[in-house]
Amino acid sequence: MLRLDLQKERLSPEEIKTLNEMWRRCARRIILATTLAGCGHPGGSLSSLHILLLLYALVEHDPRNPRKPDRDRIVISQGHISPGVYAVLCEYGYFPEEPFLMEFRRAGSAFGGHVEQSVPGVEWNTGNLGQGLSAACGMARALKLKGLPRRVFCLMGDGEQQKGQMIEARRFAVKFGLNNLCALIDYNRLQIGGRIYRVMPQDIAHEIKATYWNLIEANGHDFNDLYQALRRFFTGEVLCPEKPTAILATTTMGKGISFMEDDEKWHGMALPPDLAKKALEELGFDPAELDLLFEKRRSYQVSFPHQPHDPEVVEIDPGEPILYGPEVKTDCRSAYGNALLSLAKRNNISGSPPKVLGITCDLEGSVKMSAFHKESPEAFHEVGIQEHHAASVAGALSKEGFLVFFSTFGVFAVDETINQHRLNVLNKTALKIVATHCGLDVGEDGPTHQCVDYLGLLLNLIDLEIYFPADPNQTDRIIRYVANSPGNIFVGMGRSKLPIVTDEGGNPFFGKDYVFSPGRADLLRQGETATIITFGSMVPRAIKAWEILKAEGISVSVLNMASLRPLDEETIIEAGKKGPILVAEDHVVETGLSALVAKTLAKYGISTKLAFKGVKRYGSSGKPDDLYREQGLDPESLVVALKELLP
Repeated sequence: MLRLDLQKERLSPEEIKTLNEMWRRCARRIILATTLAGCGHPGGSLSSLHILLLLYALVEHDPRNPRKPDRDRIVISQGHISPGVYAVLCEYGYFPEEPFLMEFRRAGSAFGGHVEQSVPGVEWNTGNLGQGLSAACGMARALKLKGLPRRVFCLMGDGEQQKGQMIEARRFAVKFGLNNLCALIDYNRLQIGGRIYRVMPQDIAHEIKATYWNLIEANGHDFNDLYQALRRFFTGEVLCPEKPTAILATTTMGKGISFMEDDEKWHGMALPPDLAKKALEELGFDPAELDLLFEKRRSYQVSFPHQPHDPEVVEIDPGEPILYGPEVKTDCRSAYGNALLSLAKRNNISGSPPKVLGITCDLEGSVKMSAFHKESPEAFHEVGIQEHHAASVAGALSKEGFLVFFSTFGVFAVDETINQHRLNVLNKTALKIVATHCGLDVGEDGPTHQCVDYLGLLLNLIDLEIYFPADPNQTDRIIRYVANSPGNIFVGMGRSKLPIVTDEGGNPFFGKDYVFSPGRADLLRQGETATIITFGSMVPRAIKAWEILKAEGISVSVLNMASLRPLDEETIIEAGKKGPILVAEDHVVETGLSALVAKTLAKYGISTKLAFKGVKRYGSSGKPDDLYREQGLDPESLVVALKELLP
């Protein structure tokens, strides 16, 4: 494996000769892999190839132990250059050549069309352009928090600099002093639509300088020029050593293949076999090899399965639950803030790297993170009004051995950032999204802030768990539960103060002996003739409806579905067998709990009368009680709806 010495100012002729031979072998793999697959992105793979080869010759990495903690990280933001990335990783000994060439873009294989972390040496799945730098920021921040003197490199395309999230990530990197972060931009000046300046005018160099990064410009196909640019970063010989650095490397699309150079057609199209053979001849290889490999690929069995990496394990002391008595009336978000403070006191020990991190977007007070911030200032991350970057950087941090809570209002935590959470889920992160201000309960802030359409979005994210506590006590238990739970979890809550849910004897239902169990509903009230199924801010209204019905001699049950995924299907089935069901939710019924209940009953062939009471239209600006009444979600309206179900 080639390792270059950063002590010298220039590469030797022998080293350049070695790199050129490596380039030739990798260019061959790029052409073969894409043509054999019949698709892919050879143009950008060739334009970035010199950068990739030199970078892996300089960074601290180990092909025998790709995930060793004390490593430099390389994030590929423009994930479509996977042929180039895989070719270089193969060259450096991360895996044999054969499975890459035989399996590229084949079902079940790790070698996907966009870089996949199941390939040894790949740090982060990308494909959605503009998010890689945010992930790299998360990794660089993690190294800083852990005190590891390692670096993070993010290779990006020039077209993706048009994304607003790029600017968000650059600002974050400066604020948090990520001088261990280097961005390399493959400046081939072409994208799918043609010249980048025609698609969207942009002065990349001046934008980088305007966000207070160090900028180094280099020839992206001159190994010595690239070496000197990277050496300046490694040695700190930049204008502002305390700030991150960007290398703008001028390159040529399709570099090295005469008929491909500077032609955007080859951005995302593989060479047909005749042109691939011509390219192989230009590179000095036997074109007949292509026919042999085509034949071999037809019967080749996938041997390199898709297996994403789990996050680093973090051991958390959940602490002792806080019990809120029946006389207390507070909001779930305050209970969340108290639980978060408790976790910080237990786990963020002075003199050691913090274990629990908090991230928000200019809403510290509203999401009740102020006490956490005061207790653990190093662990608190104010990201500003940059929700897209915040969601991505939080996801990356959660994979680095930290318990990460990302908190903002529901519309920003989900509706605005669903794409970022989708990429987090694909990367098997372990992010805890705690969204406050969900539903009509937001009240006077009006419809733009009343998040009533989030569950359908979240349910599309495979394996993401979804919880919505009914009161401060259940909030406390859920937060402590998720602190030691793997994977990505969403916890939602409203804005208003809620009464403590009690049993019929007046004691806290979620008392000192209560333990939150995902996938299990809470039977808050027992009845015989029908069932009200609800969650969150609607729970006290459902209980009030139960009281009215009881006074009229009508016996119904009230079920709290705090766990929306996993869902307690068994209890829903039992309720359906018993009698009619009324679902009441502060959410649109088409994609909320109503849809889940209906689907469960249909799935198991349970026939019963159903009524769905939820948000039928976007609300107005007003008191939550008035907004609920407008949509038939007040206790009196629930009573009427329930009675209509009875014989």
